[in-house]
Amino acid sequence: MGEDVQVASNAGEVDDFDEAAEVIQTEYSITSYGADYPVDGLVKRLGQGDIIIPLFNLEPEPGQSTVGFQREFVWKKSQCDRFIESLLLGLPVPGIFLVKESNGKHLVLDGQQRLRTLQQFYEGLFQGIEFTLDNVQNKWKGKTYKTLHPDDRRRLDDSIIHAIVVRQDEPSEDQSSIYLIFERLNSGGTLLQPQEIRVALYHGQFAGLLSELNSNEKWRNLYGRKSSRLKDLELILRFFAFYFESNIYRRPMKEFLNNFMASNKNCTKYSNEILSNLFNKTIDLIHDNIGPRAFRLRNAVNAALLDSIMVGIAVRLNNGPDIVLNDLGQSYQNLLKDLDYIKVVEKSTADEENVKMRLQLAIKYFS
Repeated sequence: MGEDVQVASNAGEVDDFDEAAEVIQTEYSITSYGADYPVDGLVKRLGQGDIIIPLFNLEPEPGQSTVGFQREFVWKKSQCDRFIESLLLGLPVPGIFLVKESNGKHLVLDGQQRLRTLQQFYEGLFQGIEFTLDNVQNKWKGKTYKTLHPDDRRRLDDSIIHAIVVRQDEPSEDQSSIYLIFERLNSGGTLLQPQEIRVALYHGQFAGLLSELNSNEKWRNLYGRKSSRLKDLELILRFFAFYFESNIYRRPMKEFLNNFMASNKNCTKYSNEILSNLFNKTIDLIHDNIGPRAFRLRNAVNAALLDSIMVGIAVRLNNGPDIVLNDLGQSYQNLLKDLDYIKVVEKSTADEENVKMRLQLAIKYFS
């Protein structure tokens, strides 16, 4: 198999293959249909959590009907005002794109800025400040939703926004086709990265746990500053996936990680407690006995080095609590002297045989 292209993510932060370039080979049965929603109905559904705006960054905004992690709200106030004005004028506005989930709720694929603008206007606050219309015709300047003339408020409430709703029928056990749609969406001029999509699509307790573990102080010392594209969360996910299910690993890597996160989205397969203890104890041993450069062959974090060392030490932990701490550092040095190991953490790191070999070697040296 040919070599994977090695990329440095986030200004040299992580040395890893280009996961986003992998192609998932599968076929789908998808149902799609159009639906017209009055504006007040959309706002009501947002407030009730029936329509969910996915989040893509690390800190959700208070009061938002959102899941996962959200890019910052990118519309300027003038854009928000003009969107509200268009509805008041009865002008057509772009539609939205929704995914119908198995629980009957709808996930927003496209149209987040428009929906969040409506929600903020109805709630009366724009980024913590009273939401008054400014960049609009004079008759609406200075108006909030509550101070609009009743006729204008009714016109806004009754304005229709068209939605395209999609539902994946087959395969029924995952949302893989929706992942591909997300992958092709352009968000703020930047294509979403695999982990950004996962935390939105597979929202639940596991996504929250990954975010919590990502704040572990020793993990931060080992990894470095938080990744704006969630690469650090992805590597925690990768550790868990390889530790528990490396025996079923097949390329593409992103599909393997998608399936693992989807199957444990609410921590029913592997509990919050088991995952937390495993991660924290493993990181403690690595940080305290190997040191903060444990995941680096050179300057950047090496993702293959990271996942194999973490799995090797986690397996050693699982085999018994009695660990001679001085041996860990020496075992690490011996592992890095193994040319076969260096080869499989530097080249074709997503290849099935190379994944298998690097995990086996790490487990052997730390056993």
